[in-house]
Parts: sequence; C-alpha cells; structure tokens
Amino acid sequence: MAQTKRKRRSTKHRGNAAGMIETRGRTGRKPTEAERKADVKKDAAARRAERLNRPPTWRSAVNKAALAAAVFAVAVTLLFQRPLVGSLVLALFTFVVYVPLSYFTDAMIYKRAQAKRGKA
Repeated sequence: MAQTKRKRRSTKHRGNAAGMIETRGRTGRKPTEAERKADVKKDAAARRAERLNRPPTWRSAVNKAALAAAVFAVAVTLLFQRPLVGSLVLALFTFVVYVPLSYFTDAMIYKRAQAKRGKA
C-alpha cells in the first residue's frame, strides 16, 4: 500500500487577511545604546530593591557561611600549606562563627533598609 506524501507547511512566513507577509521577530528599529543601558540600570535597581525587601533567613546565613568556610579551607590549605585536617577544623570553626554573624548582619541591613524606605 503506497503512502501519500504530505507537504509540510512552512512556518517562516505567514499571510494575513490582506495577503501581506509578516516576518518573524522584531521588525522595528533597534534600541540605542542609551536605551539599552537605561533598561539594564532599571533592572539592576529593581533587583537590588527586591533583595533589600526580603527579610533575612537562617538558611541564607548557613549558605553564606558554608561558602565562606569552604573558601577559607581551600585558602588555608593552598596558601599556607597546612594539612587538610587542620584546615577543615579551622573551616568548621569559621562556619560556626559566620552563621550568626551573617544572620545578624543581614538583619541589621534589612532593618536599616526598611527604616529608610519608611522615611522616603
């Protein structure tokens, strides 16, 4: 039994009711450098404002402390050429100190940003 071949329809161009062909994508002028920079600055400002409006969490403090302790352990091991076990003990101590330090620093920054936002 022979199969009939079906021609696949191209989606690159499409006609409208008037018969005109529209192309895909942006057809207007490209934004200028100043317009692009303004958009980037607005986005960065919005991201920063959103970040400052989030209250601090212990989870974020633990993540920051873990990252700092890992960097500290690598630095002590490589730069000061200390044994790995000693570096890990120091990293554990650093982690224990950095968790509350990070949380309370974030809380202070959050309270300051909220107070400033309330005044504005």
